Formats: sequence, structure tokens, C-alpha cells
Amino acid sequence: MTERSQPVTRSAGYQTVLVALLSLNFGIVFFDRNALNFLMPFVQPDLQLNNVQIGMLAGALSLTWAVAAFGIGKLSDTLGNRKLLLVLSTIAFSACSFLTGIASSFALLLGARLLMGVAEGGIMPISHAMVAAEVSPERRGLAQGIAQNFGSNLLGSFVAPVLLVAFAAAFGWRSAFYLAGIPGLISAALIWFLIREPSAAEVQSHSTQGPSGLREVLSERNVPVCIVLGVLLVGYLVVCWAFMPLYLTQVRRFSPDQMSWLMGTLGISATIGSFVVAGLSDRIGRRPVMIAMPFVGLILPLGAMFFDGSVFMLAALFFIGWGVNGIFPLFMATVPSESVDLRLAGTVLGLCMGTCEVLGGVLAPPIAGVFADRFGLAAPLWIMAGLTLVAGFVAMALKETSPRHRKPEPARA
Repeated sequence: MTERSQPVTRSAGYQTVLVALLSLNFGIVFFDRNALNFLMPFVQPDLQLNNVQIGMLAGALSLTWAVAAFGIGKLSDTLGNRKLLLVLSTIAFSACSFLTGIASSFALLLGARLLMGVAEGGIMPISHAMVAAEVSPERRGLAQGIAQNFGSNLLGSFVAPVLLVAFAAAFGWRSAFYLAGIPGLISAALIWFLIREPSAAEVQSHSTQGPSGLREVLSERNVPVCIVLGVLLVGYLVVCWAFMPLYLTQVRRFSPDQMSWLMGTLGISATIGSFVVAGLSDRIGRRPVMIAMPFVGLILPLGAMFFDGSVFMLAALFFIGWGVNGIFPLFMATVPSESVDLRLAGTVLGLCMGTCEVLGGVLAPPIAGVFADRFGLAAPLWIMAGLTLVAGFVAMALKETSPRHRKPEPARA
């Protein structure tokens, strides 16, 4: 029998601090990432950008984000120093926010966004790998849900538009980008002083003893299933962000104010889902939650197209349908990290997240746009419905990984 040391478990207080700081840090990532979207009404006329250039700015960041997610995730496994890479990445994306503020042309702005994608792409794979190594397995789903969804939605969806737009209106858009760069420097300092790097022996003690090479990792059924789920549901996510506001205002004839509240409901749903959905997977298992929630996601596009009741009831349907966002940490991090050796956690998480970002985040919006031009703005919503429907059936191929619910594997001599 292969000997294994007993897992080194951190105190509950340290685990809470770790997850809180990582959630805050990823929230600042999305605060910076979304800043240009919210400030574009100020930036576009000043730099005389056309719509093609605006689309290129969004796609460029997604592309370099995806490449960095895999590259830096793998580098963190190779070097074995995730904390240092996380701090350096955080300082780097803060610097890119300052660079965005001084950009005087489209080319300089594009360069700043490309660099920001490189800096930000590795943050989540490293963060999830740290959670997987340090947080008790029975609370891992909840911890990774909070780390990925809570801060990013609270800061990226709520605080960013209110604070940055008001600041830009008062002091100019460049000053708003300088403001956006400050929180990351504070977060980097907190991580450096409050978070410790687990030793190689501690990581080994938490190892799942699963596949130990990249080829073997891809042969583990849960990994390609999670990648496919990610491509489908990230596509669902970005198509919604890109086309739902247009559908609500141009087809359903909601006012911009009503549309903003409906879209804001998605942020509330995702913030609460970071606790409820991910936590539920700790109690009843990953697989049933990951099968059920994509079918729940059908409620959002179908409600937007066919519900004729009050806007408040429609907001409730949006809230419920967007609950599918709660399983994003599960297929991006929790299930893959529970399926492979934790010494390869950064690599496999970067692979999952990078593939999702490229195939779902970069390609899905242009494809949906082609169908929208040809068949109308309802086409992207039907694409959303198709993506989440297929995802529900794909999730049925998953093997359970929750420590409470998975079947014990036979002992190996």
C-alpha cells in the first residue's frame, strides 16, 4: 500500500481569512476588468473609437486572459510558489489599470488591455489551487464558490459601475482608472503579509493521489466533462451580457432604467449563489447540483422572451435562472481539483478556465451576433437556451467527487 501522511489542516480562522482575501482579490480583478465597459461612454468619444475597436478591446483581454490562465497556472505548479505569483500578478494588473488611464490612442489602450489579460488570467487558477490545498474538503465547494463569485459580483457588478461612473463624471475617466488601480496594491500587501505558502509536504498530504501527468489528467473523465461544461456555460454567460440588454430595450421595449435593474438582478443572484449553490454541493453532492442548475438556467432566456407579467416578476425569474452561475466554481475548480493530484491543481484549473474563456468567452459573442443580424435579437437568447440545455445533459457524465458522497476507490497495492 502507498503510504500517505495525515493532511495538515489549517485553523478555521485561517481558512476564513484565506478565502476572504482571495475573494476580495478576485473582486478587484473584475472591478478592473469591467472598468472599461462602464467607462466606455466617456472613453469612446475622447479617443474616437468605433464599434469594431470596442469589440476588439473586449476580445483581446479575453484572449490573453485565457492564455495566461493555463500558462501561469502551470507555472505555479512548476515553481511551487503560488503566493509570490499571486502577489506579482495582482501588482501587475493594478499597474495595467494605470496604463489604461494614460492611454492616448486605440493602440495604446489595446496594449494595456492585452497586458491586463496576461496579469489577471492566472489569478483564479492560483487562488483555487490555494483553496484546494488549504481548506477542509468538506467545505471546499462553499469556499471555492465564495472565492470566485462573491467578491467578483459584489465589486465587479455593483460597486464598479456606481463608483467609477460617478468618479469619471466628476474628475474624468482617466482619474477613474487611476482610482481602479489602487485597491489591487492594497490587496497584494494583505496577501503577502497574511497568507502563507504551504510547503511541498503539506500539498502532498492533501494530494488526492489521482492522475499525475497532463496526459493522465485529460484521461480523467471529469476533466474533459468540466471543460465542455465550461465552454457551454461561459458562452451562455457572455452572450447574455452582450445581447440581453439590447433584447430588453429594443424588443421588449423596457426603459433603460428597467433594463439596468433587471441586469442588476443577475449580480445579486450570483452573489447569493456563491453561498447557496456551492454550499449545497457540499451537502448533497457535486453531481446532482451540476445536473440540475443548467436546466434551471433555461428560465432566464425563456422568461425574457415569453413572460408578459410585471417587471418585478420578471426580475424574480432572472434571479432564479441566473442561479446557474453558482456552479461555475464547481466545474472550473472544485470538481477538477478533486479529480486530480493537487500538485497539478494550478495546471488543470488553468486548462479548464483558459479553454472556457477562449471557446466560450471569445467565440460565442461573435457567433451569436451573426445569428442576431440574420434572425433578430431573439436568436442569441435561443442560443443561450440551447447551450444550457446541452450542459445539463453533459453534466450527467460526471463522476461524484464530494468527499461526503463519492464511493471509495479500491485499495491499490
